[in-house]
Amino acid sequence: MTSTPRPSRLDPEIAARLKRSSDGLLPAIAQQYDTGEVLMLGWMDDEALHRTLTTGRCTYWSRSRREYWVKGDTSGHFQWVKSVALDCDADTVLVKVDQVGAACHTGARTCFDADVLPAHIPAADQ
Repeated sequence: MTSTPRPSRLDPEIAARLKRSSDGLLPAIAQQYDTGEVLMLGWMDDEALHRTLTTGRCTYWSRSRREYWVKGDTSGHFQWVKSVALDCDADTVLVKVDQVGAACHTGARTCFDADVLPAHIPAADQ
């Protein structure tokens, strides 16, 4: 079910390229720009992407609260945007940031360090 799009000031040429989910969102991966560390995954609609591109701070759409949130406004753990790129399918955004403090709501530096799953990866053929 497609939701009603929220108004946006995103450049129409960029908006036309995006492949959004049925709820109008794109996954947005935040990555530390200088180390490559993957910090978190958030969600952006067109307006959140516009704000991220024009303010230099990551803005996300909260699916649970149904409102925009700027990383760091309440926590003090800011994400300063260094670059923004679309993947080859234009359905995911990679935002390279300078993360100040924790990226995860739990207080951890990254959302991806708490539960590493066991993997049985076969050895590469020689």
